[in-house]
Amino acid sequence: MNRSSAASRKTPTRGVADALHKRDDFDNPRQAAYLALVRTASDLGSKLSELFREQGMTPSSYNALRVLRGHHPGGLPSQDIGPQLLDRGADVTRLVDRLVKQGWAQRTRDESDGRIVRVQVTRKGLSLLKRLDGPVMDIHDKQFAKLSDSELGRLLRLLEKARHVDD
Repeated sequence: MNRSSAASRKTPTRGVADALHKRDDFDNPRQAAYLALVRTASDLGSKLSELFREQGMTPSSYNALRVLRGHHPGGLPSQDIGPQLLDRGADVTRLVDRLVKQGWAQRTRDESDGRIVRVQVTRKGLSLLKRLDGPVMDIHDKQFAKLSDSELGRLLRLLEKARHVDD
C-alpha cells in the first residue's frame, strides 16, 4: 500500500491512536476525543511546567497566584480559592502553605469575621507574576500559532459544549 492511500484512509481518531502508539484505531470516537484532550493538555502543559519549574513553582501554584492577583488587594477566603483553580482536586491548604513559605502570598484573619482566613498575593508574588506574564503569553502564542482566530473560537465553543454534559 502506498503512502497516499494510507493517508486517505486516516480516520479522525487515527491521529490520537498514532500519538499514543496504539496499533489499532479506536472503536469509540468519544474515548479517542477524551484521550486526545488529555494528551494535548499534557503536551501543551509541559512547556509551561518547565518555565514554572525554573522559578521554583508548579503549574498549580502559578494558577493560584493568578487567582489571587485577580482578587488583589483584598484577597480571598481560603475556601473560595479551590473552585477557581484549573485543577479542582488540588489540596488548597498545602498549595497556600507553599505560596506563603515562598513569600508569594500571606494569610490574614478577616476583619469582620475572625473565623475566616483570607489569602492575599504579596508584592513578591505580584512581581513574579509580572515577570512571567510575557513568557507565558509567548508560549501560548507559539502553541496556537497554527490555529486562526476563527478556529480558536470554534475550539473554545466545542470545549465549552463538552464541559457542560449535564446541562
